[in-house]
Amino acid sequence: MGKYVFKRALFAVLVFFIIMTMIFTLFKLLPNPVPEAPGGFAQALRDMHEAWGYNKPIVVQYMIFLRNVITKGDWGFCTTVGTFLMPVTSYIASKLPATIYVNVISVLISIPLGIVFGIIAAIYKNRWQDHIIQVMIMLFISVPSFVYAFLLQYFVGFKLNLLPLVFKGGNDYFSWAMFKSAILPILALSFGVIASFMRLVRAELSETLTSEYMLLAITKGLTKAQATVRHALRNSLVPLMPSILAQFIYIIAGSMIIEQIFAVPGIGRTTLTAFYNKDYSVFMACEMFYVGIGLAAQILMDLSYGLIDPRIRMGGNKNNAL
Repeated sequence: MGKYVFKRALFAVLVFFIIMTMIFTLFKLLPNPVPEAPGGFAQALRDMHEAWGYNKPIVVQYMIFLRNVITKGDWGFCTTVGTFLMPVTSYIASKLPATIYVNVISVLISIPLGIVFGIIAAIYKNRWQDHIIQVMIMLFISVPSFVYAFLLQYFVGFKLNLLPLVFKGGNDYFSWAMFKSAILPILALSFGVIASFMRLVRAELSETLTSEYMLLAITKGLTKAQATVRHALRNSLVPLMPSILAQFIYIIAGSMIIEQIFAVPGIGRTTLTAFYNKDYSVFMACEMFYVGIGLAAQILMDLSYGLIDPRIRMGGNKNNAL
């Protein structure tokens, strides 16, 4: 297992640097993204260009960039008005709490709701409860999250005036006002994830409930509820746990548009803003943030199989598995 983890981590680092190299090269092929310096910053901008080797070949620039990233964690400086020459790491760190706040709450809400509705659909398969849940699944999966965002914003926020139209700024993330302003973006992100968990749990649990060992457990005296909780749910968790990480990545990726719609000052909105303003250092750091999250989640997803089901062992040879 340790050897397998080491190989996967080494491969992830290699993929990370390959993607970073590609993005860096593509950015350097674009026109110079740095605007004219506002008053008083002309000399500072020239010094920064000199330090980062902007007047040197692309290979030399990339070597300087790698040295700064690896040794200092320095991803460059902002070139947008209002944050001009601000370190990219500091700027992104200030945007990270809002993204974590919205995405983590979305996952915490989506997982239990999706599992509960999926269990209900599996237990009452082909009954009216299952038919209603099936309609919900098709509706939630078919419609993109940004459509729900507009509908929620218009009907719940504007027409009914029940919730704020946009996310509340500030750092008081444990206040009711902050949570109230985050309800709409959280709901917009959660619908698709809830549907995915409902469909997965229903499919896995429906198959498990009709297996031979479930019939044997009921024959030995367990009620259907006891057999479902003790045996069926546990076996159904094998594909469920890795999907939690996959859905977390899905939520983070989808939050780009949602953050823009609800004015959430997070990484997603920062990425789009940096792209529109041609602030390529910020955009690259944000993209690599998403790449890093995705690669780490893939490793954890593979390891979770072995943690849930002891019969699965990563990195072992076939003879030992037999």
